[in-house]
Amino acid sequence: MSKVVCVGEVMVELARGSDGRFGLAYGGDTFNTAVYLARAGVDVAYATALGDDPFSSEILALGAAEAVDMSLVPRLRGRVPGLYLITTDDAGERSFNYWRDTAPARTLFEAEGWQQVAAALVDARAVYFSGITLSLYSNQGLGRFLAALEMAGSTTQGRRLQVFDGNFRPRNWGGDLNRARTVFAEALKRSSMALPTFEDEVALWGDASPAATIERMTTYGLTEVVVKNGAAGALVHADGRTVEVPVERAVSPLDTTGAGDSFNAGYLSARLQGARPEEAARAGHRLAAEVIMHRGAIIPRAIHEGMRPH
Repeated sequence: MSKVVCVGEVMVELARGSDGRFGLAYGGDTFNTAVYLARAGVDVAYATALGDDPFSSEILALGAAEAVDMSLVPRLRGRVPGLYLITTDDAGERSFNYWRDTAPARTLFEAEGWQQVAAALVDARAVYFSGITLSLYSNQGLGRFLAALEMAGSTTQGRRLQVFDGNFRPRNWGGDLNRARTVFAEALKRSSMALPTFEDEVALWGDASPAATIERMTTYGLTEVVVKNGAAGALVHADGRTVEVPVERAVSPLDTTGAGDSFNAGYLSARLQGARPEEAARAGHRLAAEVIMHRGAIIPRAIHEGMRPH
């Protein structure tokens, strides 16, 4: 049980720059987290499906360059990855347009070799996934993914983490809130840690406060819940206690893309390396604060390296 396996979708990213032109990159919520985990020294693999096109080859090369193990990525003939386009307003808030309905990532647990992916989840030190991950799959694919999580949880006597970031996007569920709630509940039952964003929990569940989110999630048996709440900081529940961890400094974001993904990576990497929950939350805040000062979900490696103490 050495690796963290992140599961989801990585797409072609087109982001509009200050000159109005679009720059090409790659990203996706759980992939962004995988990259930041790898940069923190965590042994991490990524599980998705890609096509046999040049963009898919570039995604695989990017993962390899970032020390993310991409061996759990089947390539499907004649398919191409999804695409998303980012625009940001004057306050740095982003809006997205997607072209992903036929992306190969949707068939990860139905494509040839899906058993290898499921086995890797069972053997992993931790599995990290999101509400966006869950929205990708058919009922059959969901059943196989949830079964792998359940098998892992029943065979390792609590020696592993199963980490869920709610990341609820209504459009991904076709407006079917009941199905989303049902699937999220099944995922929470199989998770040990949750890293939700309060805004998403309000949209899906109508939670009145971050404390209400924690109260609801712990009824599923989760022992560690960190509710991200933007500039208001995070509410951390772990080790039987709940504490507020404020952001260390207020910033005016250039682009909020990847804020939650990077916080999750900062938090999870710190916890895996033995940090206390409050210390891990501060690490998450620091990384997220840096990421939102640059365009795109994954900041250049040189900038990230410059954040580390010397």
